[in-house]
Amino acid sequence: MTGAILAGGLSRRMGSNKAFIKIDGTTIIERSVKLFREGFDDFFIVANDLLLYERLSVRVVSDIIKGAGSLGGIYTAVFHSKDDRVFVTACDMPSLDLKSIKKTAEVTLGGFDAIVPFIGGRFHPMHAVYSRRCLKPVKAMIDEGNLRVNDLFERVRVKKLTEDHFKGLPIESSVENINTREDLIRIGHTE
Repeated sequence: MTGAILAGGLSRRMGSNKAFIKIDGTTIIERSVKLFREGFDDFFIVANDLLLYERLSVRVVSDIIKGAGSLGGIYTAVFHSKDDRVFVTACDMPSLDLKSIKKTAEVTLGGFDAIVPFIGGRFHPMHAVYSRRCLKPVKAMIDEGNLRVNDLFERVRVKKLTEDHFKGLPIESSVENINTREDLIRIGHTE
């Protein structure tokens, strides 16, 4: 399976690019790249500014549809995946856990189009697997101007993974992202 790290966000609430926030001496994007090197034979970063990520020695692809947010990033990730399935995450998830990623990725699609953790009573679309069958519904949503990723789950067949699927794994922290300085403080970041 292919992996994709979405790094095209504007980081408006944080005020700076979240991918390059250092936690324990390593940027979030560097940590994610290291995890993906261990977990995937093939992976890439989806970004608007390709040169920003050049020093990571990872393939970087540009958003196919500019200004379409995370939904556009998912579209680009699925489009560029060498496999029928792609695990998608975001560059603002400082506590990604490789075992939780692998647990999500190991679930077979069967008749489903996406495999998405449903943790703490909500979907976590940036810790999920998407199949090629998601391309048309995602494109239709973008064309309609609906960029709400969770609305996609009303248009495709979703396998929901609950806490029971991740017994003994730190899934709650693995799916957590940061958007503000307060989020950084909440996760114990004091740098």
